[in-house]
Amino acid sequence: MSRLARGLFIVWVVVRYGLDELVLTSFQNPWLRLLARLVSVGRSLKEPRGQRLREALERLGPIFVKFGQVLSTRRDLLPLDIANELAKLQDRVPPFASEVAVATIERALGKPVAAIFLSFERTPVASASIAQVHFATLKDRSGRERDVAVKVLRPGMLGVIDKDLALMRVMAGWLEALSADGKRLKPREVVAEFDKYLHDELDLVREASSAAQLRRNMAGLDLVLIPEMLWDFCTTEVLVMERMQGVPISQIDTLRNAGVDVPKLARDGVTLFFTQVFRDGFFHADMHPGNIQVSLAPHTFGRYISLDFGIVGTLTEVDKEYLAQNFVAFFRRDYKRVAELHIESGWVPAATRVDELEAAVRAVCEPYFDRPLKEISLGMVLMRLFQTSRRFHVEIQPQLVLLQKTLLNIEGLGRDLDPDLDLWATAKPFLEQWMLQQVGPQKLLHELKAQAPRYAKLLPELPALLHQYLQRPRGSHEELMRELLHEQKRTNRLMQTLVAVAIGFSVGVVLVQLSGRLLWL
Repeated sequence: MSRLARGLFIVWVVVRYGLDELVLTSFQNPWLRLLARLVSVGRSLKEPRGQRLREALERLGPIFVKFGQVLSTRRDLLPLDIANELAKLQDRVPPFASEVAVATIERALGKPVAAIFLSFERTPVASASIAQVHFATLKDRSGRERDVAVKVLRPGMLGVIDKDLALMRVMAGWLEALSADGKRLKPREVVAEFDKYLHDELDLVREASSAAQLRRNMAGLDLVLIPEMLWDFCTTEVLVMERMQGVPISQIDTLRNAGVDVPKLARDGVTLFFTQVFRDGFFHADMHPGNIQVSLAPHTFGRYISLDFGIVGTLTEVDKEYLAQNFVAFFRRDYKRVAELHIESGWVPAATRVDELEAAVRAVCEPYFDRPLKEISLGMVLMRLFQTSRRFHVEIQPQLVLLQKTLLNIEGLGRDLDPDLDLWATAKPFLEQWMLQQVGPQKLLHELKAQAPRYAKLLPELPALLHQYLQRPRGSHEELMRELLHEQKRTNRLMQTLVAVAIGFSVGVVLVQLSGRLLWL
């Protein structure tokens, strides 16, 4: 009954704000336009279409707001008036009452607000779908006054999110059962991924820990600032962090007038994204403009400021390696290798012909190389990629949904900052250097450090295992032999790495002597 009620409410909102009319008028067919005029009879739809869409998404709740946030970054896909209106969803969702925020803080921290903060601004500085932020001042453990930002969870979010997710599960089941692409698209697994990330976002302690991890990861990069979390004042409902001073990245004219190198800012954004994804496998997955600022302070001038760490993505070593190899092959226009990697990873059926998949990938990608973002129609690229994926039965990878969403955000941000940005040329050197590190001496040293304690314990046990083998009756030798073979397989990886690196190092020395620098082909 709750799912039915939620479904009826969604239909009511669609009709109330005229979204059906908005969809029909987007088509050029005269009959559909006539139908749009007919369905709008008797309804007051005087507000601009972008405003109606934004207000409808706000009314529907956090999942729909997040969808609008993603769309707002894609001005190449939406009319400008709609994109501008949806941009208000990034940090200007209607706030909840300050009295509710104060009550939440006092309940979570166990003290009156006046006893915690030297000053507290009751008017929120930003309000989003999940929480809102207030500025304040407090004394830390050392007695030093600090300007802080206080993030307070919006009340009642869990119930709304659970209802929407339940409805999405039902719709995913229908899609899987009724659509020819249902099995390939894995809709239920995709909904399960969203379920996990949205529920994680409702725990502000988890968000604080993610921010602390990103802060450590990015410490030596000198490209981004991440606020310090004040753990004495962090709970599941309230998060207190260092207050950051910056200019929203959407205010591009302000940044230019202040002397910020905006094209470099665009390139740095690409570097940040690929560093978090491929080096760390831990990335900020909600990088819409409302969560990004730029510092104008003299000692950090021109650096990014990242905010809101409720959604972060992670990748396994296997995912990182396959993705990096795909990107490198793509940047080199080695479409055969792209096809082989898709088959090796199991993303397409094993019986797929490499030459056919290679030709299809080439037809999609080749027209867009060596062109700036402003000349690329992402809508056309996505349409052709979807057609190719259907033809070759490419399976959706649910664990990569957040990465795909973030990549859309990053490309949209780069398009706004520098339409002449060559995304491929900017990313290629980073990925090639990263791949070199995966097979070079640095990787060997890392593996040795990581595996040394286990091998130090294993090696002294080998003589005892051999002694047990010699003492056992003949019939039991096979079982122990299996144990020895298992241990041998565990040690073979290290030996193979040593041999590979030794060969690679020798070849590298020869190349250096021949050319004066290391070449990676």
